[in-house]
Amino acid sequence: MTSPPPTSTSTDLKRELGLFDAVMINAGTMIASAIFIVPATVAAAVHGTALMTLVWVIGGIVSLLGALSIAELAAAYPEAGGQYAYLREAYGTVWAFLYGWANFAVINTASIAAIAVGFARYIGFFTPLSEAAIRVIAVLSIVGLTLLNCRGVRLGATTQNVLTTLKIGALVALIVTSFVLPGGAASHFQPLWPSGTVGQWIGPFGVAMVGVLWAYDGWIETTYVGSEIMDPGRNLPRSIILSTLIVVALYVLASVAYVYVLSPAGVAGSALVASDAAKITMGGIGATFVVVAILISTLGANNGIILTAARIPYAMARGGMFFRSQGIVHPRYATPAVALLTQGVIASALTAFGTYDQLFTYVVFAQFVFYALSAGAVMRLRRTAPQLARPYRTWGYPVTPIVFISFAVWLVYNTIVETPKDSAIGAGIILLGLPGYWYWKKGAVGGGRGR
Repeated sequence: MTSPPPTSTSTDLKRELGLFDAVMINAGTMIASAIFIVPATVAAAVHGTALMTLVWVIGGIVSLLGALSIAELAAAYPEAGGQYAYLREAYGTVWAFLYGWANFAVINTASIAAIAVGFARYIGFFTPLSEAAIRVIAVLSIVGLTLLNCRGVRLGATTQNVLTTLKIGALVALIVTSFVLPGGAASHFQPLWPSGTVGQWIGPFGVAMVGVLWAYDGWIETTYVGSEIMDPGRNLPRSIILSTLIVVALYVLASVAYVYVLSPAGVAGSALVASDAAKITMGGIGATFVVVAILISTLGANNGIILTAARIPYAMARGGMFFRSQGIVHPRYATPAVALLTQGVIASALTAFGTYDQLFTYVVFAQFVFYALSAGAVMRLRRTAPQLARPYRTWGYPVTPIVFISFAVWLVYNTIVETPKDSAIGAGIILLGLPGYWYWKKGAVGGGRGR
């Protein structure tokens, strides 16, 4: 393996992924464990089937607006790193670097750790596990998926295709059995709307929306492997939009199915809403079915993140803005092996020491800061780079990105108001990347730095 030259566009990665692969990467990353649990959080915040469903519909629409906006950038800049490239082109290297730093150091690695621990905890359904055993299993799952993805993007994508197909099938089965098998009733949909005025439930509606938007998060994942998508001008925007539409439909139907079986009060009072609903319709086997579905979902979500997220430090290194070793491509498997392994080591360390939850809480709001900036980049580049080839142009422009930016700003504001201390620490963690930016910026100007 040899170090690459410090350029922003060079790549040794190969275009091996088609439209189906890209859709499965996105959908598989979006569908983790949230849809099996978060509906209870929504029901506890807002009362009434119609309002509960509306939260999922509006959250899906907001996510779709983001997907429609950023799809334009994905088609125009089909590069490794996705948002890193868009922010670089629209705002310069400082915002791109801070985005890359935040994702490399905390956001993606903490997400991988959290999902891995969730996966290991659900294995405890079949056999008692100590806290130490849970962490060991979680680390082993990270190591296994990392090594798998080091051996080729095709292998990682095929694994993702299988896991995503299984999890979609399991979710569809859960929805269908909720309506077809005995246990549910149309009367459970009552009440449709909560009592009181709009002013009384608009606040709780916002609280519920935060959880729903996190559940939908992941619709941008396939952009990170933009340099490995075949016919990217066509397949990248299609995959982003199609995967988002698929997940929105599944989430809305699942939330309605849970209420049909349990009623709004039953959903609100359930710690494991999907499992409780399945127990009623399928009996004892229902709980086992849901646990298996969650295991597949969490494993698939982590495979998608591990596969795609390592392309961010890879892109940074290729542009001379990170350790050059992170841009090394395996000569046989054509994968960013060093970036994948480094990511795996950090995620495993966070898992072993149990620090991932706190870190994730600190910086998770930053994801929507960068989403807003990326949607804004669509409008900025329309003005500053009108000659840019745009195989796909955002539907509903400029309303689509403006509405999405408004929701993202509201979400960030709400997070800061509700958790000011965590938000301040998170902002501090992100700003810790500035010394690194100045270091590599100076090195890029002077001829390159770092191993």
